[in-house]
Amino acid sequence: MSEMRLYDTDGNRLYLNAEERAAFLAAAKRRPARDRTLCETLHFTGCRPSELIEITPARVDLSGGTVTLRTLKKRKDSSGYQKTVFRAVPVPPEYLDTLNTAHGIREAQKSYKRMSTPIWDLTRQRVGQIVKAVMKEAGIAEGKHRCPKGLRHGYGINATAKGIQLHMLQKWMGHADMKVTAIYATAIGQEEQEIAARMWD
Repeated sequence: MSEMRLYDTDGNRLYLNAEERAAFLAAAKRRPARDRTLCETLHFTGCRPSELIEITPARVDLSGGTVTLRTLKKRKDSSGYQKTVFRAVPVPPEYLDTLNTAHGIREAQKSYKRMSTPIWDLTRQRVGQIVKAVMKEAGIAEGKHRCPKGLRHGYGINATAKGIQLHMLQKWMGHADMKVTAIYATAIGQEEQEIAARMWD
């Protein structure tokens, strides 16, 4: 397994900070419904583009307030066989309202065929293009962080800064190893100031 990092070898951030995440979300709201909900889903779930394009109406729990994702990283059970892992990620009610309005989730859940059809009929590469375009519109500076992975890392950093326990973050992000999740506890800058401020209260 390659080591996950939040900075490149030159010390440049590989994640979106709080200000950039807010700007991304604001820019996404100016986009057509398909692109807006796509960006909001990545923002609020921290999922990978390959996981996003598998989301169907059946995996959206409007009353329970979650989106269920299939973890695509390979896992093996105790007998060595590949296993499928699903995770339910809590999301804001306002986001679910937008998703339902834009894609008719509640109605689609009444049809067996529609409930199992992906919400976004796109490739992983196309998702990346949309995200990068929205980030550019949001005024996010060019760099290695201006990509879907930077958004995913930003989700992890934000959760840590807001005091989410690492075992919950591990579950929501679909990490097999807590050591991978723990890297978000090394956040610095504004995010570290927010964490430290809890000691000063």
